Amino acid sequence: MDMKLIVGLGNPGEKYRDTRHNLGFMVLDHFLRDVSESPDVIWSRQDKLKCESVKISYRDEQVLLVRPQTYMNLSGMAVRLVRDFYKTPDEDIWIVHDELDLPLGAMKIRFGGAAAGHHGVESVISELGTDKFWRYRLGIGDFNTHGEKTKVRDAEGFVLGLFTGHEQGELKKIIKRANDALQAALADGTEAAMNRYNTK
Repeated sequence: MDMKLIVGLGNPGEKYRDTRHNLGFMVLDHFLRDVSESPDVIWSRQDKLKCESVKISYRDEQVLLVRPQTYMNLSGMAVRLVRDFYKTPDEDIWIVHDELDLPLGAMKIRFGGAAAGHHGVESVISELGTDKFWRYRLGIGDFNTHGEKTKVRDAEGFVLGLFTGHEQGELKKIIKRANDALQAALADGTEAAMNRYNTK
């Protein structure tokens, strides 16, 4: 039976836990709490695969949730190791990550394409040798009321910064939206989830 590989991108360690760049980790934590049938289902460290993972069943679908422990810029190493170990087809790999080019709260599910400057996604493309996998792009960008992107002087400092107090409401919404989209994709397929949850 094929198994979906859902990877949340982020940086390991307490120092980075609540930063914007760790939105992928946050979504997978929420997803796991929401769908696991037992509170005893927890992340286990897989040193050989350079990640933390947990295997669950969702509506008869086998799912492996993965949090790379390599730091963002080397995320692809863990994804490749896990893919090769489980022999997962590239199209069954779903990468959940923050996206500076989308406003906070927006989401775009898409298949393939360039990394758009996201170093974690760049690493995944490089290590897998293909861009043919699914991305759940979750907006963290700063946009003004006219929908224009605010120029961030220090992009690295911004993504490694904490969500501000006034961003907390949108943060909760995007985590729930991504969680709902993952469940819908597992139940009805990624195309259906894309049509339902992609921000217009």
